[in-house]
Amino acid sequence: MTRRSWDISDRQQSVLACIRDHILDHGEAPSVREIGGAVGLSSPSSVLYQLRRLEQAGAVVRARGTGWRDYRLG
Repeated sequence: MTRRSWDISDRQQSVLACIRDHILDHGEAPSVREIGGAVGLSSPSSVLYQLRRLEQAGAVVRARGTGWRDYRLG
């Protein structure tokens, strides 16, 4: 298994780790508020910004036309 490398910030790495851990523990992606609470972002728009950047980098993939709860790691 090869390790993927994305050009992402430390904050985005924290968000990605939160998503990975939540999926492993609960079998589904965390909500925007759960991510914010885990990484210290109080504004949902800040979390959404980080998720969009991760999507642009290819680190997360959102199901077309759905909300952020329906995504997987890239």
